[in-house]
Amino acid sequence: MHGPLSAAWLLVALCAATGAYCLLRMRSGVEEQRRAAGGEALMGFGMAVMAVPAAVFTPPRWAWPVYAAVFAVAGLRALWAARSGPHHLHHLVGTGAMAYMAVAMAAAPPAAHHVHGGSGVPLVTGALLLYFTAYVLLSGARLVPTAVAVAGAGPARWGDRPELARACRLSMGIGMVAMLLTM
Repeated sequence: MHGPLSAAWLLVALCAATGAYCLLRMRSGVEEQRRAAGGEALMGFGMAVMAVPAAVFTPPRWAWPVYAAVFAVAGLRALWAARSGPHHLHHLVGTGAMAYMAVAMAAAPPAAHHVHGGSGVPLVTGALLLYFTAYVLLSGARLVPTAVAVAGAGPARWGDRPELARACRLSMGIGMVAMLLTM
């Protein structure tokens, strides 16, 4: 990631914490939640690795095509899962964005990894930026608490709290916007 060092480390921390929480969500008793949490954990940790400042660690050239292949396979899995529910389409867009950024990093000359801009197709980057900005705004609006009282409901387990899962997705969306802005 290009940009201020402190912002890059904050993004690394945010994405790694999100990935760690998604791993906790994989302990849920609901099969669909476990599957979604696994894909989101991969996304969170992948974003954390990609956000590490280039001044600190520059991956070898062969790492970017591998990275793109991992997210392309995750995208195929999300496409297959989209048959059962439309929310998997967001996972498909997210994995596609990660594969796109990895391909852009692989195609950029090594010197471009240390300066602003120069990688990525502006039209694709712009479309992804618009999508994730809209997603962040809508997800943030959905997190606004409503006055709903559930009688007799016991405390939910950490992996089964829908508001935390939404916050997790929101933080990854914010991270994606930040990463796309630096392309």
